[in-house]
Amino acid sequence: MTRRQERRAALEVLFEADATGRRAVEVLNEWTDLGREIPRFAHELVMGVGEHLAELDETIGSAAEAWTLGRMAAVDRAILRLAAYELLHRPDVPVAVAIDEAVELAKELSTEDSGRFVNGVLGKIAREAAER
Repeated sequence: MTRRQERRAALEVLFEADATGRRAVEVLNEWTDLGREIPRFAHELVMGVGEHLAELDETIGSAAEAWTLGRMAAVDRAILRLAAYELLHRPDVPVAVAIDEAVELAKELSTEDSGRFVNGVLGKIAREAAER
């Protein structure tokens, strides 16, 4: 599986967790129990987002300015959490890759304007992280 495919798998877990009000690790364990293969990188992403969820949500909420997390489309919220985790906690993932992959997922899975929205929020997060 490519990293793009693994991100997509992680996104599906994160989206289901958000949509059902469960923790990401619970959904991940359920999928594993049902025999669904969760590749290593996808597993690391889901666990990382789950571990840092409060921080990620605060960072996204601050960067999104006029948007609260609750107002965002669930898929956009999941994409932003995934990419923000990569930007802030995965030095092995280049900033441009994390943002580009998130924008492509948003274009593919969400609304027409989501790609620009995701790009703007993640760009602000990346700039602020670089200043620290």
